[in-house]
Amino acid sequence: MAMPIFKQLFRRRLNLLLGLMSMVLLISFSSCSGNPSGNADSGALPDEFRIGYQLTAGPETLVKELGLMEEAFPQVSIRWQAYDSGRDVNDAIAASNIDAGLVGSVPVSIGIADSLPYQVYFIMNILGDNEALAVSEVSNIETTADLADKIIAVPFGSTTHFSLLAALEQDGVNPDEVQILDMQPQDLLTAWQFGEIDGGFVWQPTLSRMLDEGGNILVSARELAENGAITAALGVVSTEFATRYPDFLQRYVAALDTAVQLYQEQPTAAAEAMSKALALSPEESLQVMNELVWLRAADQRTEKYLGTPETPGALSQVLKNSAEFLVAQGELAAAPELEKYEAALLSEPLAKTGP
Repeated sequence: MAMPIFKQLFRRRLNLLLGLMSMVLLISFSSCSGNPSGNADSGALPDEFRIGYQLTAGPETLVKELGLMEEAFPQVSIRWQAYDSGRDVNDAIAASNIDAGLVGSVPVSIGIADSLPYQVYFIMNILGDNEALAVSEVSNIETTADLADKIIAVPFGSTTHFSLLAALEQDGVNPDEVQILDMQPQDLLTAWQFGEIDGGFVWQPTLSRMLDEGGNILVSARELAENGAITAALGVVSTEFATRYPDFLQRYVAALDTAVQLYQEQPTAAAEAMSKALALSPEESLQVMNELVWLRAADQRTEKYLGTPETPGALSQVLKNSAEFLVAQGELAAAPELEKYEAALLSEPLAKTGP
């Protein structure tokens, strides 16, 4: 029995190594194609690149865990700074503490409305079953109507906050009848473990831990998206950074694109690389990763998503719709015109990436 297990582990390690080597080569090739002269002079590369990431099962976490940027750009200090929510990333961008970050589509719609100096350069994923409202098995909550007088926690200003409000609206439940508390994922999980809340609308991996400790899913982001409440995890970049280092940003997009490719072509290897960050087994990690919709750069260049510099994609309308919904809910003062959201889509790096 020892030999088959050894061979299986060896094969998994080999697949991961081969996948990593392929990704580094692809990034290096993209780096050359993005800079026809082949000269990566000091003006083209920043001294450091500060990335405000969130712990999600998406391509940015995969790039981080595989060390792709560090491998491809040893002369650049790659700094990964962890944040709990898109609201915190928005604050970090506003304070010039980071150059790029991962933010949900709802806080991005708020950030653009507030004229934060950033643009959307990559769709990390379309949210599906990885964000859901988990309710306690002992709460006797079976439908959205049962949420009245219950205590539900959610990070305010996040995609899950938007989804919770959308779920209540779709089923005709007045949000004022629900005790909605503002909690970040870790605090939410702690409150859940101590029985202080009846439920929480949150993302993975916190969601899995709630389900493991006596929770059931009442509604997911995937179900809400089918009724028009679309949410996504987006990569945003400081407009100043994107203007100063367009070639470098394109190379980072290439790293994200090849991470998506690794997941699509070698999901087992990708899940093994992701498992340490998520604190889950490779098998559990793959299940969580499969709950997201991963998009290659070629897909994102279509009019359905970011589009092109000449023709902004439908993501701009999704962001505007999110802002209008928040205005109706009293969460946002006013929603900008569509043109402002179109101008916030930075599709040039995608145009030079991938097949």
